Amino acid sequence: MRKMWKAALPLGLLFLLWQTVSGMGIWSQYILPSTERVFQAFLTMIQNGSLFQHITVSLLRVFTGFIIAFVLALLLGVLAGVYPATTPFYKHLVEFMRNVPPLSLIALLILWFGIGETSKTIIIVLASFFPMFLNIKKGLAACDVKLLEVGYSLGFSKMKVFFKIMLPNALPDILVGMRVGLGYSWRAIIGAEMIAASSGLGYMILDAQQMSRSDKVVVGIFVIGIVGYLCDRLLSLAIRRILHGGVDDSWS
Repeated sequence: MRKMWKAALPLGLLFLLWQTVSGMGIWSQYILPSTERVFQAFLTMIQNGSLFQHITVSLLRVFTGFIIAFVLALLLGVLAGVYPATTPFYKHLVEFMRNVPPLSLIALLILWFGIGETSKTIIIVLASFFPMFLNIKKGLAACDVKLLEVGYSLGFSKMKVFFKIMLPNALPDILVGMRVGLGYSWRAIIGAEMIAASSGLGYMILDAQQMSRSDKVVVGIFVIGIVGYLCDRLLSLAIRRILHGGVDDSWS
């Protein structure tokens, strides 16, 4: 109850401030819609089913790109962590692409792949790949040398050392990287949908802005935050179950 109260207090204060400012009429409804107008827009979108449609489309895009990015990050991360001598061949290319914002590639991706799902999936992959790759690489490379020596002294093969020692040691870093990568996936897909899409939460916000429906824009912002938060909490819960207590997320 104490944790719930602490979490609800700032939200309640923010809602009260919003209600007070909008009620005073300092700004027009176009700039700052009232809480009643936003809530009514929210109910209308639930009743006609459009909100659930946009959420479903965005969720499908996010998880498709996220899974592809994780598989690629795991493969390259294992290669870099287990065989560090190979890193000079791709290190500079990876670092170059890591510093290129995925949204800056939208124009080229649309030219190459159109405005279909492929371009959006590539954007998500580029956004979420690098945090997962770096965490996987770091987790595998940070394995205690003494543990490796013990494994080899017991006659473990290189494959057995990897699955019995290196991978369990790197698991916390891998799971944290997945959590960070999921957050980057949401940030990337919303930007992509606002530029090249006909459905999804990002498209919903852009369409509402063009129609001067600031209430629907606010609804979209809140829904993105809530859905992204729920996805993060579900992944965090899975991490806690896998690691029997989870890892420090820097909030506690």
